[in-house]
Amino acid sequence: MAEPVLEVRGLRKSFGSQVAVDDVSFAVAPGGSLGVVGESGSGKTTTARIIVGLEHADSGSVRIDGRDSRDSRDRQDRPDRPDSGRVRGRPERLARARQVQMVFQDPFLSLDPRIPIGAALTEILRLHHPDTDHPTRVAELLDQVGLGAREASALPRGLSGGQRQRVAIAKALAVSPRVLVLDEAVAALDVSVQAQILNLLADLRAELGIAYVFITHDLGVVRCVTDEVVVMRHGAIVERGATESVLASPSHSYTRLLLESVPGPGWDPQAISAARRALADAEAADVELTLR
Repeated sequence: MAEPVLEVRGLRKSFGSQVAVDDVSFAVAPGGSLGVVGESGSGKTTTARIIVGLEHADSGSVRIDGRDSRDSRDRQDRPDRPDSGRVRGRPERLARARQVQMVFQDPFLSLDPRIPIGAALTEILRLHHPDTDHPTRVAELLDQVGLGAREASALPRGLSGGQRQRVAIAKALAVSPRVLVLDEAVAALDVSVQAQILNLLADLRAELGIAYVFITHDLGVVRCVTDEVVVMRHGAIVERGATESVLASPSHSYTRLLLESVPGPGWDPQAISAARRALADAEAADVELTLR
């Protein structure tokens, strides 16, 4: 088996007394696609932010292509510090950015409203690939995501939501990352536009061999675009496996509840609410038994 392009080991993260991520571990193969599924508060977005360096873990590690992503000087200066994945210093941050990029739910988070799209892409290339033919590369990036010269000269406000998300993907691809983390990247789009973006991502994965980590609550997205899935609840992974296997025959009651919560024929909101209360009661009983 090939060495994972991304390996997450034992991540833990707390905010005060609240444990957000609790001993999370998983791996993604080169060119693979992993779904990280859970409801709000499950810890999936905090996990994503640790992977890309926007948060640092209290303990655990993030390895890309077998190398620890944390600043080596930080390890030397603080050998007692947990292997947290924290990156310090401009060179280290740039190196991290060339390994892993993130696409957010709201593309405005990564787009400067004052700068035309082509100029924004050029700035990224100047920073990460100064010797590249920038106009040619900008045109290539826009073409890869289904955009052209009109969009290159436009400001973000002049584009539709789907076009802005395509631009966000192009910006992420500009640095040629090994891993792309997508945090609810299609959740704010119309269903038809969602399908177009998911098809685009599938094509890019096949063309570039890039690995994906999809952070989502949408099991339909997981079914369409991932090979494997991990299910998170209260900061911990409760189930993992091949996507088709987990969705066809889930072993954990929480995964079954997520599947039953998707509206469809025979959907019963009252039964789902009762099942959710029963699961919460069972978890509380387990905690009480553990404390005794």
